[in-house]
Amino acid sequence: MRALTKTLVGFTAAVGIAAGTLAGAGTATADSARAAENAQAAQAAVNAEAAILATQNFGLSSQQAKNVQCFLRTSPASYTGAIDGQLGTNSWKAMQRWLRAYWNYNDSIDGDPGPNTVRALQRMLAHAWDYNDSIDGIAGTNTRAAFKRFANDMSVFYPC
Repeated sequence: MRALTKTLVGFTAAVGIAAGTLAGAGTATADSARAAENAQAAQAAVNAEAAILATQNFGLSSQQAKNVQCFLRTSPASYTGAIDGQLGTNSWKAMQRWLRAYWNYNDSIDGDPGPNTVRALQRMLAHAWDYNDSIDGIAGTNTRAAFKRFANDMSVFYPC
């Protein structure tokens, strides 16, 4: 997540420098306006990309992610966010709280589904959702398939 932040800050700075250079190079108001529009468009693209990267559904459909959010809302994980089908920072914080309570997650509650979060998720998925691969912290094909089975089961037990 830190690398992503550094990349976004660097890109934003480069866009700002480019916009300032373009605005200073031309004397016409139209050039300045165009440069400002380009800078705004570039910033909007960066913000949109950051929003997309902040969501990590691990291959779940929007409906399956909603199933997980409904589960997290009714579980001791205390999820209070929107049921929007996007497993973002708040969804993963709730999942980390639940994994800490029941599946030996012992890292920070930061909403970043990194390797330690995935390991705890894999332990949980191995218990009842036919995950039989390594507990390695990598959300590979088998982890994603088991997570989908979990999400589908949550629609039965925790309907929204």
